[in-house]
Amino acid sequence: MTARAACAIVGGGLAGFTAYATLRGGGLEPGEIAVLGTDPDPAAAWRARAAAIRQRRMRSESDGHCYPRSFPGLAVRSARRTRSLEPLVASACDRYRPSVAEFLEHVDELRARTGWDGSFVPGRVERVRAVEGGFEVGPHGVFRHVFLAPGHPGLAVPDAFRADPRTVHAYEPHDYASRVAVVGAGMAAATEWLNALAAGASVVSVRRREPLRRPLNVPRPLFTRRGLAGYHRLAPAERASFLASLLAPSYPIGTEWDAPVDQAAQEGRFEVSSSVGGAEQVICATGFRRGFRHDPLLGRLVGEHGLETESGWIVLAPDSTVPALTDGTRTLALGGAPAQWAYPAADTLAGAKYAARRFLARCRTR
Repeated sequence: MTARAACAIVGGGLAGFTAYATLRGGGLEPGEIAVLGTDPDPAAAWRARAAAIRQRRMRSESDGHCYPRSFPGLAVRSARRTRSLEPLVASACDRYRPSVAEFLEHVDELRARTGWDGSFVPGRVERVRAVEGGFEVGPHGVFRHVFLAPGHPGLAVPDAFRADPRTVHAYEPHDYASRVAVVGAGMAAATEWLNALAAGASVVSVRRREPLRRPLNVPRPLFTRRGLAGYHRLAPAERASFLASLLAPSYPIGTEWDAPVDQAAQEGRFEVSSSVGGAEQVICATGFRRGFRHDPLLGRLVGEHGLETESGWIVLAPDSTVPALTDGTRTLALGGAPAQWAYPAADTLAGAKYAARRFLARCRTR
């Protein structure tokens, strides 16, 4: 199958899957695309993390799906099923959030419809090297156009808790002890506060700073052309500093978050502290490791080709391509979290589509 494929997607997670759906929607056939990954289920890693934190609804808004086009999305799908206009009204106001079950059903349906399994090649890619005519992708051959979507390079656990036997990461399977310390203050942490309280536990919120209250991690203007143009004008050091500011912990405004915590605080079951104290369990809701150095594939790519970097980021062109390795004959693009240099919300499904659409344009014209 890879013998006639001109395009390769390295990474079989949701970013790679969204890129694949975009290429298929743009007219490429399954035999023209090789997907190189370790699990044929594109939602496998995401599914496990969502189950670990008992996530019930998506945080993403109306564009939070894997279809190649923004519209129609899952709100239209829901409206047809329920024969109700309510999902469409919510979508128009950027307030439609499907359930996790609906999203996973959507992934399964799109997987079957696009022919994903026919393009999938199992195996871990440890090296991508620029060669004449394209890129040598591990043992799989040479491809003219390569889309790297390796995903997050691992879970982040603060050094102070690595050797603590009480510690579990929020994205690992776990139950809840009677007294739980939750380290972190973002979306995963807020979700774990509610989970532990619902399980009858007392919760200590361990945080270095107060979380922001906002619907999304990335401000909405950065999803627009005008906002993105301003972002692209930032000097490298300014852009790196701005990206760091987006990592500030946050979770949405709403009584569904505040009411359980306020009630538990009145009952003496919720408190904020700078230490875990005598908690029986320490849940690190501290997200993922960040930076190309934590990813062996990207780290090797940078080292072997001398790529420009800034504060842990690979410097990309506005279209998510690697400038030093992309020209009129070949393309190397990044998608998912490593592509935030080009698109601050690259770790969202909308961001995956941003990179994939530009990659598709190069695949079709070169």
